[in-house]
Amino acid sequence: MSATASKNASPILVIVAFAIVYIVWGSTYFFIQMAVQGFPPFILGAFRFILAGLIMAAWCLIKGENLFAIRGIKHAIISGILLLFFGNGIIIWVEQSMPSAMVAITVSSAPLWFVLLDKPKWTENFKSKSIITGMLVGLAGVILLFSEQISKIFSMPDTTPVKMSSMILLLFGAIAWAGGSLYSKYKPAQGSIIVISTWQMLAAGIAFIPGILIRDEFKGFQWQEVPYESWMSLIYLVIMGSIAGFSAYVWLLQVRTAMQVSTYAYVNPVVAVLLGVFFANEKITGIQIVGLIIILGSVLLINMARYRREKLAKKVKIA
Repeated sequence: MSATASKNASPILVIVAFAIVYIVWGSTYFFIQMAVQGFPPFILGAFRFILAGLIMAAWCLIKGENLFAIRGIKHAIISGILLLFFGNGIIIWVEQSMPSAMVAITVSSAPLWFVLLDKPKWTENFKSKSIITGMLVGLAGVILLFSEQISKIFSMPDTTPVKMSSMILLLFGAIAWAGGSLYSKYKPAQGSIIVISTWQMLAAGIAFIPGILIRDEFKGFQWQEVPYESWMSLIYLVIMGSIAGFSAYVWLLQVRTAMQVSTYAYVNPVVAVLLGVFFANEKITGIQIVGLIIILGSVLLINMARYRREKLAKKVKIA
């Protein structure tokens, strides 16, 4: 990210983009679990991202964007496969057998991988006490938030091996997501965000097709038997999760540090819990409230580092 790009980014647009990534992606864990009840995982992934990519391609044509006027299309394809096929595809696969809350916990390790893999920012990140403290506090807050669910899951010994293998897969997915995000940031395709996102989604959607064929997922699958809730969840994932959420995320990577953007992984579980309280009549415990406060405090700590740097830069400039 260049200093110019960061400076020229509208604060209002940055706030809106963060709100979309925080809130919309916080709800997608629930909707993925609803969708996978009606769709086989690879069909769901292919259908979701190819449909989203085609809708965005049509919008590009309406807006007069040239889909092929993009330099570095290879970079868009690679980052799309890392982010959406590996990163998001693993979530789809694991949510067949694992509660969405547990998935959110494991995915919240993403900020750790952002720090470890973001070599150009090692000096800045590892020297910042606010970033390191905020990162560790945020992870602890997420674990505390779901501590009761964790104990319930591992109290059933028959399912422990499955849960452990799923958690290993999710860790790999979190690494792939962080790696794809950093690849997209430091080796960006040259073009408009909407065109880049279109290629990323189409590439990921196509990457799911071999899995459909290998697993023979169309055998016995009946489109008309898919529950209404799964169709509605798929539509939500396409429009809000993919088109709105992913485009906002890709843009944020260009105008904010990867560490800042990665705070979505801490906030998403908070949103998931609050949605459950307001829309599913779920109860929130005292431990969960403490976890929510700790998580929000960690995001504040991480963003304080940027605020202090900007304040210091202004003082130096004035002097």
